[in-house]
Amino acid sequence: MLITCPECDLQISDKAISCPHCGYPLVPTKKRKPYGQHRRLPNGFGRIAKISNQNLRNPYRAMVTVGKTEDGKLKSKILKPKGYFKTYNEAYAALIEYNKNPYNLSEDTTIEELYEKWFEQYSKESRSDGTVKNIKTAWNYCSGIKSIRVSEIRIRHIKDCIYNGTYKGHEASSNIKLRIKSLLSMMLDYAIEYELIDRNYARAFKLNGNVQEELKEVKQDHKAFTKEELDLLWNSLDMPYVDVMLIQCYSGWRPQELGLIEISNVDLKNRSIVSGMKTDAGKDRLVPIHPKIYPLVLMRYKNAERLGSKYLLNCTDTKSLKMTYYKYRTRFNDVVNQLGLDPEHRPHDGRKTFVTLAKKYKVDEYAIKYIAGHSINDITERVYTERDLSWLHDEIKKIK
Repeated sequence: MLITCPECDLQISDKAISCPHCGYPLVPTKKRKPYGQHRRLPNGFGRIAKISNQNLRNPYRAMVTVGKTEDGKLKSKILKPKGYFKTYNEAYAALIEYNKNPYNLSEDTTIEELYEKWFEQYSKESRSDGTVKNIKTAWNYCSGIKSIRVSEIRIRHIKDCIYNGTYKGHEASSNIKLRIKSLLSMMLDYAIEYELIDRNYARAFKLNGNVQEELKEVKQDHKAFTKEELDLLWNSLDMPYVDVMLIQCYSGWRPQELGLIEISNVDLKNRSIVSGMKTDAGKDRLVPIHPKIYPLVLMRYKNAERLGSKYLLNCTDTKSLKMTYYKYRTRFNDVVNQLGLDPEHRPHDGRKTFVTLAKKYKVDEYAIKYIAGHSINDITERVYTERDLSWLHDEIKKIK
């Protein structure tokens, strides 16, 4: 089809890019996007702005969408905990990460909503099963403040929750009251981080004297097993989990550490175990296997291989094989009750028994600290003295 050139009035094809007679351009050239210009972000995704009138090391500010105004416009606030970035791409990546799981915290956030967001992050940070369970237990007593806005929470609300909160008709024990205060303190720290409040009221007071006195009464000293009790344990190996208690008594593991021993760290040939937690001195420490408990360790090792478990000590009477502190405590108490041992015994008493036996049979003081995972202050021993496994074996064999 022919058309008329608007410049020279001659006939040309409508497919022509320019007039072949006069060179007049007929198809507008495509405008190129200016260098450095970024595509518009989707609605609700957030905003990125470059602060150009200040000399900032991180000039790109990331804003997140937190709701709408009465006239329907989007409301934004600075991304937290970090809102300024060196490059546009860094800010964009932060918004992508936020939009995968937006925390949606605003001035209308309730204590319950705060707990859900805080706990989601808290539980991901390698917390033990026992710690998470303690948090959930404390939260059960907080029903009275769940609907209160975080911005409106005050000391009186927190105190009422601690001292008068109930769960299934039961009042909180002194121990749980302490946990409730700790829980709310951590939650409100989180709220300060996201600028919902500027003061942590849970940290602004101390528990009353009655609770402090009750906590002192509840706290007990660890008690080593007597010779008669140890003999009874050795004569009761047919009872489930007695062997675990004896392994603890002759190696000094903490209750939490028992369930963390992996068979890959059990050296049957050299009769030693590498495991441990809690302190720098306690982590990944080398512990010799006492001759008396070697058959017990070997039996548990073979059982773990048969179960396909990576852990040495397992609970075959529960869905999850892994032995946690709470599982061990339950089974420990069952043994104590069934054998008629001192009812005041607690799961740490096996560790107390090991140290007591070691001192009774004059095991080297530093050997005790190496095996139990206690810190050594003597710089000569800690830094300049080398101790090998054979020395630890010689020392632990002193225990009869």
